[in-house]
Amino acid sequence: MTAWGFLRNVIAATGFAVLSGCAAITAVSDAATPLDVYELRAPDSIAATNGRVLARDVIVEIPTTSGALATDRIMIRPNALQAQYLPDVRWSEPTPVMVQTLMLRSIEATGAVRYVGRKPLGVSGDFALVTEVIDFQADVVPETDTANVQITLLVRIVRERDASIVASRRFAASAVAATTETDVVIDAFSAASDQVFAAFAEWVASTL
Repeated sequence: MTAWGFLRNVIAATGFAVLSGCAAITAVSDAATPLDVYELRAPDSIAATNGRVLARDVIVEIPTTSGALATDRIMIRPNALQAQYLPDVRWSEPTPVMVQTLMLRSIEATGAVRYVGRKPLGVSGDFALVTEVIDFQADVVPETDTANVQITLLVRIVRERDASIVASRRFAASAVAATTETDVVIDAFSAASDQVFAAFAEWVASTL
């Protein structure tokens, strides 16, 4: 190899290293950019049970879901086969944990059971809620600037003593976002969430 050829290879390798370093710095900078945080709350419409408190300990297990939803990013689907996330924003917790929190707060609001938590007070609880999050995203309506927020949960009440399924139900609700602007989409998430968790809390209280 000539001296020029050797020098040219050194320059090329050095340039590649510099470019790679710039890409890494950019990635770190993007990851460090703070994101606006949004949080969903249990619905205010849940009415406390007037009857006696049931001597039941209920454990709300963390829900399972698809990989695309197992994150704190807020999903929006431009089409049925593509998952994207709203830019510069996130949920206060990863979606499965946030759903678990909403379930806990909703059951607590009914005042129907002695204890509800993420873990049992003793060796085990009386019942466990096993949940799958099927939908928790905004679906863009084709050829429009609107979106439909879809929330779908499949919930099973399991008796801990013998691991038998006492009851199961699918909860689903949707809400229209008039635009795909973040605040509008979040409002639609809140509306759909209120429907789902109000119905969920009433079902748990009446079933137990």
